[in-house]
Amino acid sequence: MKFNIRQSVKTALPAAAKICLWMIEITAGVSFAIFLLKYFGVLQWLSVYLEPLFKHFGLPGAASLAWVSGYFVNCYSAIAAGVTMGLNVREMTILAVMALCAHNMPIEVAVQKKTGTSAILMIVVRTVSSIVMGLVLNLVLPQWGAAAQTEAAAVASADPFWTQFLAWLVGMLKLALKMTCIIFSLNILQQIIADSGAVEPMSRFLSPVMKVFGLPANCAFFWVVANIIGLAYGGAAMMKEADSGRLSQRDINLVNLHVGVSHSNLEDLLLFSLAGGVWWVILFSRWILSAVIVWIARVVYALRDRRGYMNAGM
Repeated sequence: MKFNIRQSVKTALPAAAKICLWMIEITAGVSFAIFLLKYFGVLQWLSVYLEPLFKHFGLPGAASLAWVSGYFVNCYSAIAAGVTMGLNVREMTILAVMALCAHNMPIEVAVQKKTGTSAILMIVVRTVSSIVMGLVLNLVLPQWGAAAQTEAAAVASADPFWTQFLAWLVGMLKLALKMTCIIFSLNILQQIIADSGAVEPMSRFLSPVMKVFGLPANCAFFWVVANIIGLAYGGAAMMKEADSGRLSQRDINLVNLHVGVSHSNLEDLLLFSLAGGVWWVILFSRWILSAVIVWIARVVYALRDRRGYMNAGM
């Protein structure tokens, strides 16, 4: 069968439009909820109760606001808060790893749930991973530079509600436009790759990498999308890949466990590095942890299969 790019584009458009609408709806809803929480000072209030815990991560108490903001919103807010506090290299590296393990949770977990993976499982795994990485890095990383001198006050903005709402609305419209462009572009690219028969060569090329991470070779495209552009922007392509039938639900669960802890390894990694973090610690620490999590999951699946086989034989 002859490959036709025009036909691939035509095939991709309806699915892209449906997924794009769903992504924008959930993003706008969650974003507005977070906007209200920030306006009424709920996020700042929550950060106060996390301050004692953050001392165990080698971070100043005010860094809890950066983590909470990143957890519910995105890495940009965590970076902005970290830079404002004047975190040193060591502190910014720890904050970066913690934030990248668990950021933009409401939207990203919704995307992963859409692929069939348990939302509760992903919330638990990503949150625990963030905390564990903070504790471990505080123990193993050497001291780089002096401790941050500033304990930034977590206060709600004094701007009028409508001023802040207008700023949020403009930002949301820009984000929606960006998401539309990325989602349509990715879906078209994904359809072209599938129709051209490039999925198999890509899987074979990345097979050694997938084996190290404990992932099936046919998860290669899923993995590439999540690592390059993340879960929020790459969610549309990931949902389409899950619906394609090329992956079993077990395969999807395994790759979601991996990319839940380690994704956005281009833009977000670069931004945290520019803010003062050590890129190779930020990247490889999460790759190691994600591999450990996946291999543990594979052992659990194997034991479950064995138990089912034994029960069936009785």
